[in-house]
Amino acid sequence: MSIKDSKIAVIGLGYVGLPLAIEFGKKFDVLGFDINSDRVLELEKGEDRTREADIDDLNKVISNRLQGKTGLRFSSKIENLKENNVFIVTVPTPINQFKSPDLSPLLKASEMLGKALKKGDTVIYESTVYPGCTEEDCVPVLEKFSGLKFNEDFYCGYSPERINPGDKVNTLTKIKKVTSGSTPEVAEFVDQLYKSIIVAGTHKAPSLKVAEASKAIENAQRDVNISFVNELALIFDRIGIDTTDVLEAAGTKWNFLKYSPGLVGGHCIGVDPYYLAHKAESLGYHPQVILSGRRVNDNMGMFVANKVVKLMIQNGHTIKGAKALILGLTFKENCPDIRNTKVVDIYNELVQFGIMVDVYDPWADREEVLHEYGINLLDKLNLSKYKAVIVAVAHNEFLSLDFSQLKENKIVVFDTKSCIDRSLTNSRL
Repeated sequence: MSIKDSKIAVIGLGYVGLPLAIEFGKKFDVLGFDINSDRVLELEKGEDRTREADIDDLNKVISNRLQGKTGLRFSSKIENLKENNVFIVTVPTPINQFKSPDLSPLLKASEMLGKALKKGDTVIYESTVYPGCTEEDCVPVLEKFSGLKFNEDFYCGYSPERINPGDKVNTLTKIKKVTSGSTPEVAEFVDQLYKSIIVAGTHKAPSLKVAEASKAIENAQRDVNISFVNELALIFDRIGIDTTDVLEAAGTKWNFLKYSPGLVGGHCIGVDPYYLAHKAESLGYHPQVILSGRRVNDNMGMFVANKVVKLMIQNGHTIKGAKALILGLTFKENCPDIRNTKVVDIYNELVQFGIMVDVYDPWADREEVLHEYGINLLDKLNLSKYKAVIVAVAHNEFLSLDFSQLKENKIVVFDTKSCIDRSLTNSRL
């Protein structure tokens, strides 16, 4: 197994897959595969709606491949997968309406790859899963549709993605990568493959399960830590003191962990703890800390909405029929990713009070938001026409808005990110 002979196919060209395909495309022949033909056409033109790719790098690896050099090409045709011998799976692993793992994208990808597998091929999973998922759920599908035997005819690796959407500092190559393989030899092959592009280096885990577990607990830990400060925010709101003031005071001690309260959504932190909990429950253990953190964080949108309504009443506003504006819908600042955004919880709760709610987000894709959440985004802003304005996401565009006249005109301003001058707000998390 020599990495120089690797012909790589990256399955799924979203926030995780595209940057990975580009980096590997600088050193290997890479096929970027996605079942969405529109996405493939977009990328072939050198465009990226996720804004994760370096467009210059994207165009360069595409151009190199067209010139017959090492580079990147795209396809949505399954038959093209058979030309490759290393398959890296980066499809999403969401949760369903019952907050249980939804493995359907992962299993469909495994079924598709099973039909393309040849003897000696390696399948590497990057999608977030619970410990044991690769061997217990994915491998049987690969065996069934390939007719090949695991660890004799084909092999598997697991290397959890660590992409941080919107982060232009901690990019793919600058984040240490955990790797693993289904045999010691495959583990070394997978490690060397990633080491060829990851400047920050790699950490070779002793097994697939360890690598899977490492990813699951990364975000579960962060989720629990944020839930703690969110619970503090709920308590301090009742006491009547500012949470940021308390955290700044406590943060003067060297070993205090400086987390901030807020909405916890997105593709990882709001999802991964349920994968870990699912595995624990399947083994007869019912996790307490992990799920308690989830319950706190899942209720923060409702808390914000209810707080805004109370402030509106205090300012003499009639609730039913009043207009409110939410600034931001994506799950984090300066990023177009709307997956599992908790801003929607604020929106839905305010609507149930009979409030007419508008949403403005210059980063989010209008069609995607309408399709996923049934919300029509505003084209432009007019802050003065509302009785309440909620800063839900700290996009740079919002930091420069003039909020000075709103509070004077008894327009409620609630800052969920503590990102604007507190003297201009009525309350904040």
